Amino acid sequence: MIQATGLTSSPRKELPPAVDDVSFEAHAGRVTALLGAPGAGKTTALRLMLELQRGRGITHFRGRPLHRIPHPAREVGVLLGDVPGHPARTVRGHLRMLCAATGVPVRRADEVLETAGLVSLRDERLGILSRGMDRRLGLACALLPDPHTLVLDEPARGLSATESRWLYGTLRAYAAQGGTVLCTTADPKEAARIADHVVTLERGRIVADQAAADFSRTRLRPRVAVRSPHAARLSALLAQEARATRRSVEAVHEGGNRLYVYGSTCADVGEVAFRHGIVVHQLADEIGDMGPGAGAGEPAPGERATPAGTAVRDAGEPGPADGTARDPDRRPGVPAGADSPASASPPRRDPGESAAEEAHPAPGARRRRAARTRDTAAGLPPSVSVRPAPRPLRPLRYEIRRATGVGTGFFVGAAVLVVSALTAVLLARAGHTPQPRLLAGWPRELPLPPAALGAGLLGALAFGDEFRHPALAADRGTVPRRLGLLTAKLLVASATALVLAVLTVGCDAELLYLVYGREAVGVPADWLPLGAGWLGLVIGCACAGVLAAGVFRSTTAGLAAVVAVPLLVVPLVHKVTEGPAARTPVPLASRLRDGVPLRWPFGGGHHLDAVLRLVAQPVGGALTLSLAALLCAYVLTGLRSRVR
Repeated sequence: MIQATGLTSSPRKELPPAVDDVSFEAHAGRVTALLGAPGAGKTTALRLMLELQRGRGITHFRGRPLHRIPHPAREVGVLLGDVPGHPARTVRGHLRMLCAATGVPVRRADEVLETAGLVSLRDERLGILSRGMDRRLGLACALLPDPHTLVLDEPARGLSATESRWLYGTLRAYAAQGGTVLCTTADPKEAARIADHVVTLERGRIVADQAAADFSRTRLRPRVAVRSPHAARLSALLAQEARATRRSVEAVHEGGNRLYVYGSTCADVGEVAFRHGIVVHQLADEIGDMGPGAGAGEPAPGERATPAGTAVRDAGEPGPADGTARDPDRRPGVPAGADSPASASPPRRDPGESAAEEAHPAPGARRRRAARTRDTAAGLPPSVSVRPAPRPLRPLRYEIRRATGVGTGFFVGAAVLVVSALTAVLLARAGHTPQPRLLAGWPRELPLPPAALGAGLLGALAFGDEFRHPALAADRGTVPRRLGLLTAKLLVASATALVLAVLTVGCDAELLYLVYGREAVGVPADWLPLGAGWLGLVIGCACAGVLAAGVFRSTTAGLAAVVAVPLLVVPLVHKVTEGPAARTPVPLASRLRDGVPLRWPFGGGHHLDAVLRLVAQPVGGALTLSLAALLCAYVLTGLRSRVR
């Protein structure tokens, strides 16, 4: 269950807080609706509950706040707004990436695809999905780790009546299995139709917290639904009768043969129609707008609508021929239970609630028990059994799926190889270019070679897209600052940069050999330190892009930090280190080499000397300094967000 206590948003200058001292409970096995007009504070309340927004108050999910739950995605499934995913990623690829992030088997993606009815769209891109399909995918993402609780912000917004019926049928079946469902809505009639419990918000405060039946009786207008071929004439006669008897009766003609009468009863309307010889095809009591287009289907002739929106057949009307209960969600010709999954999900009940609910049934208990027999309509996926992991993310597998799921990285790599090869050919034609720069496609006028810039861009994309498309924890807000995630991103970015550096030299050498012959591609005598410096430069730029994008939460800022190394940091380091020291004119490289008191055996001192020479270079020193500063900034911002 969910227990929200004292939720209060931070004050907005001189305006009152959007949410002020909101406290309520959402029990397991029920659908709880958070009702309010636009601007009433529904979304703010959800964000405060999920710790996505600063404020006061605490929310417990089965007795624990969200930051105390080791695997929050497996406890709470969230849908806020649209699906946060890269528009170029496929539906199946997006779900498989989330499987790697939450630590569930990859087959779970196919199970929720079947549940959401997206099997035929599994290879489509997220950017071309319709509104209805996007909401289906959002629910599939929320169901992916098999959470106990669902928190949804206006899940049916923009959906058709058919899609709304599917959505609320799935939520009803989920609650029937013992799960907790909390969703927001701005339509009172919809809240009465779909929920067992309704919490009403107005101007950030709770004005009502009641069962759906009480909500319907006290806050919705009862009415009589009439269908007659002479609806207009009956409406005029009812108005005439109301004036004669001085009663407050309102007859609303909806067009065609439909008529809604407020302030009267079925008996009074039927007597008026009988006295004037008007044929009536339907006469039913309703509470709120339970008619067609409301999302739950219209009652059949001889049925009346209940407060929850389900049609109930009046006494004396014949039911189905086989005597079984009518199931509006079951397809014609398909026996009940035919679509039942092979492995049914065990009830998601809290241990302390089962006995209490059996002893004191809630108002919607009968309906939930009846809904358990209709789980086949929603077709929920089976539960998953996940072995405990040291952390809720499997970061390396997730990062590999994230990097290979879209073509941006491959396009950047291909562009880098083409630009570098053409630059190498032009430099060879112009002459007077050292061979190391020739093989790297690195003219003196360019601060960084194309491979280093491309590696920095790929590193910036690795973290920048996480904040633009927060796919890591769908709708859980910003990317969690975990060292495991950072390590995985640095490893994948470094491996990508290593491959890009090797391919760049290979492609440049091959093209130079084809155009100018063997003389242009000779192996330098000091190829080992040159190669180490080249790899260090490209990998360092990739890591700088990752760290800068993580600190500033932007791909552009990450690439700008990479470009700033040769443009700003190198001149500063050159000015500080290459000038004579206050006590000795010895350069920095010699001071670093002479500062090591011990000599390494087996020639290790030569390798150390080469490393020190690389670090002592302006670019190497500037890149090392930038990486150290960005890593410290990342750690500090992570600690700051954790303290908050």
